Amino acid sequence: MDTFNSPGKSTVVLLATEKQASAHERHVHQLLGDKIAALLGIEFAGVREGSQVTQPDLYVIPDTTLVAPQPMISTDNDLFGGVVAQPFMATKAISHPLVSNNATAPIGWTDAFMELAANVVLPGFSAFDADDALRAGRILLEQGPLRTKAVLGRAGRGQQVIQSLAELEAWLGQQDAALIRRHGVVLEQNLLSVKTYSVGQVRIAGITASYFGTQNLTRANDGEDVYGGSDLWVVRGDYSALLQQMNQPVAREAILQAQRYEQAAEAVFPGFIASRRNCDVAVGINPAGRQCSGVLEQSWRIGGASSAEIHAMEAFAADPTLQRLQASSWEVYGYAPVVPQGVAVLHQGDAPATGPITIGVRISPWQQPAKV
Repeated sequence: MDTFNSPGKSTVVLLATEKQASAHERHVHQLLGDKIAALLGIEFAGVREGSQVTQPDLYVIPDTTLVAPQPMISTDNDLFGGVVAQPFMATKAISHPLVSNNATAPIGWTDAFMELAANVVLPGFSAFDADDALRAGRILLEQGPLRTKAVLGRAGRGQQVIQSLAELEAWLGQQDAALIRRHGVVLEQNLLSVKTYSVGQVRIAGITASYFGTQNLTRANDGEDVYGGSDLWVVRGDYSALLQQMNQPVAREAILQAQRYEQAAEAVFPGFIASRRNCDVAVGINPAGRQCSGVLEQSWRIGGASSAEIHAMEAFAADPTLQRLQASSWEVYGYAPVVPQGVAVLHQGDAPATGPITIGVRISPWQQPAKV
């Protein structure tokens, strides 16, 4: 396998911020860190604690999107992940406008992002005050049920479908007011018969790969339906190369929407850097009975699909003639699950936070997706 010498970098480290990753995430991230180091032709040195990079020769893999200042990170050759100027820019709060010009807003908030991305997201609002959330809820409930989201929720957790203003008041009453002010909440139009797709791009070791994917749900040990992995159609190159390979209208529309969303971030957010990009795009039926689609949120950090992403990059590096492939991440809860054929198990264990969980990955030849 040809390797790429990352300019000025000698060591890859996982950067553990103040938020503690779960045991299974940390284990998988270390395996992926070792693979990224091999792609870069440098060593992997494990985990470093902190939220800022201070050593110039480190290539970092943060467990969350980093917030500036990050003086040692100037390009996407410096990390697997992203950097933003303000904390809210790393969350799903950017996907919706505020309810009014006088609504509470975090430092650095700008309406310019929505001016560029308004046509590629679902109807909804972000709120950093409970009263603003109630005002937004009244507007959305006139059209039908809405979905509330805790901004920091992951894997589909922290969400609730709201049918009435009383339900919204009850939900807001359960939230920490200080966390609402700091991070915000999202209220968006609820879709029926919804499918969630993934569109993303990774840049490592001089290779760019882009993908369209479907997401799977699995039943967690507590009985909740949560993220269970992604099936990705991956091409070598940018979104234009991906569009050349995808012939289904739904897939093409999702790719174009994610591309517009990213372009808005690049145009509006100062100092924005992201070598790992992933957008969730929902397609479903709105309260008026029409099919619609929109970007739900972005991830500019190592995530659930990253095992598939990194194994795909490894395959592209090993064969410079390879132009496309399929890659799947896979997660299932419970003891002794049936492992699908071709899946390589990355982690199998039991932890207090999750209970028993098995995580795997599979690489396979490209086939056009069935109807999406």
